[in-house]
Amino acid sequence: MKFTKSIGAATALIVIAGSAMAGAGHGSSIGQAGDPAKVDRVIEVSMDEMKYDPKTINVEKGETIKFVVRNDGNLVHEFNLGTKETWDGHSKEMKDMMKSGMMTMKKLNHAKMMEGGMMHNDPNSALLEPGQTAEVVWTFTEATEMGFACNVPGHREGGMAGEIAFSGH
Repeated sequence: MKFTKSIGAATALIVIAGSAMAGAGHGSSIGQAGDPAKVDRVIEVSMDEMKYDPKTINVEKGETIKFVVRNDGNLVHEFNLGTKETWDGHSKEMKDMMKSGMMTMKKLNHAKMMEGGMMHNDPNSALLEPGQTAEVVWTFTEATEMGFACNVPGHREGGMAGEIAFSGH
């Protein structure tokens, strides 16, 4: 696995904020942005065409994980912590970003994203061009059914999703 030097541009896409992300449709929380000074573990995640490595990530309730996410593929990919319901809601935004030219399958147009007010800077997500790396720091506040997926149009449908497995559940 290769590590890239593109952390600067990718990091601009990641905002570590303290807001909780509610699991849409079923009232449970998928957790919240974590404090980078209180990380329990670091997990490296590689994204490639239609797959993640690892495909399943084991966590514990209350644990704060720093995900170091690398796009080792040739297309734009996303690492998005959530549920099927949150991804279904987010996929419309991603389709709109494609239609408006904010992104293509291989590139992100940051100027157009800022202009359109769609910076894709949610604390549970990283949207990366090929070769970029970013960090997502997340606290898993409760054991719930959730995972991670790529919502670039056609990617999740092509199998680009993984599972978050809570220890003891």
